[in-house]
Amino acid sequence: MRKKKQIKVLLVDDEVEFVDTLGQRLRMRGLVVDIVYDGEQALSFVKKIEPDVIVLDLKMPGLYGIEVLKEVKKLKPNVQVIILTGHGTDKDEEAARQLGSFDFIRKPADIDLLVVKIKEAFAEKLERAMTAITFAEAGIFDTAKSIIKKDE
Repeated sequence: MRKKKQIKVLLVDDEVEFVDTLGQRLRMRGLVVDIVYDGEQALSFVKKIEPDVIVLDLKMPGLYGIEVLKEVKKLKPNVQVIILTGHGTDKDEEAARQLGSFDFIRKPADIDLLVVKIKEAFAEKLERAMTAITFAEAGIFDTAKSIIKKDE
């Protein structure tokens, strides 16, 4: 029997007590959670380890969340990012969606809703990966057919 893949989540928020509590609650729901407290740490983490989903605050010291989102999408375009913020504006939401965020949730957020969104984001990541594999296989098949035709 195949073991179900656990969802790896990276939480990025400078509100230490909030993010630590959120991390505990997500772990209780079966998610694998890592926590960093600013955008610079998030980018360092993503360069080494690819999480499935990032839950990202916007207003943090150093790099603003939108900048972190932009860099994450450059580094690891398949990572799904959910913005979770208490300070986001409609303009921030529009910018985040244009940069490829999976969702934009305002604090305070219901934990069950957040878990659903994380699972949906993970499913989207898997679907994109399967699509990429299918296209790659099609390309290999087309190349093989071309080689065979040339040899005939």
